[in-house]
Amino acid sequence: MRTVVFDLDGTLADTSGDLIAAANACFRAMGEGDLLCPIADTGVALRGGRAMLRLGLERIGRGADEAEIDRQYPLLLAAYAGAIDTHTRLYPGAMAAVEGLRGMGYLVAICTNKPEALARLLLSRLGVLERFDALTGADTLPVRKPHPEHLRETVRRAGGDPGRALLVGDSDTDRDTARAAGVPSVLVGFGPSGADMAALEPEAIIAHYDELPGVVARLIG
Repeated sequence: MRTVVFDLDGTLADTSGDLIAAANACFRAMGEGDLLCPIADTGVALRGGRAMLRLGLERIGRGADEAEIDRQYPLLLAAYAGAIDTHTRLYPGAMAAVEGLRGMGYLVAICTNKPEALARLLLSRLGVLERFDALTGADTLPVRKPHPEHLRETVRRAGGDPGRALLVGDSDTDRDTARAAGVPSVLVGFGPSGADMAALEPEAIIAHYDELPGVVARLIG
């Protein structure tokens, strides 16, 4: 079975607003106020909680304080879980593309570096969890992207063949994961880092999800 695997943050959904809000909740609790901008800092939000904490602390001269980052990280996750879908939206056409791929006979799955429980919570809140054949997160396996086994095991759990798969993502991590696994990558050009995708030289870049079914058919048949 052929499988199309999606990254989550910045690929299926724009989660940056809720991620930044969670980080800013930590900074406010520290007495520092909001250190991240929900517009200018969308790119760092999609690199994860620790990246957001590090950037905020850099802005007050504490970027090297790894102990504080470690202390704040679980607090950030708790804040995020409490308001995980306030601002988050699926990208236009994302689920139509997923349903189109399913109708063409592809399995569909999610491979994300977001903790699995948070990924499941978010997708449940968005009402789309059951439309995917498998989901693995950062803590599902002993390894995570860009390790190829994260992608391969996601495909296996969906019921597919790891050699007949494709990864849809939005970052060098996704491109590197696909290359390490020996499968094509398709990167989205509409996310916060869309302008940087061409330099990563994926097998394809899409400007809208309407393009994805045709691209998938061309790349993996």
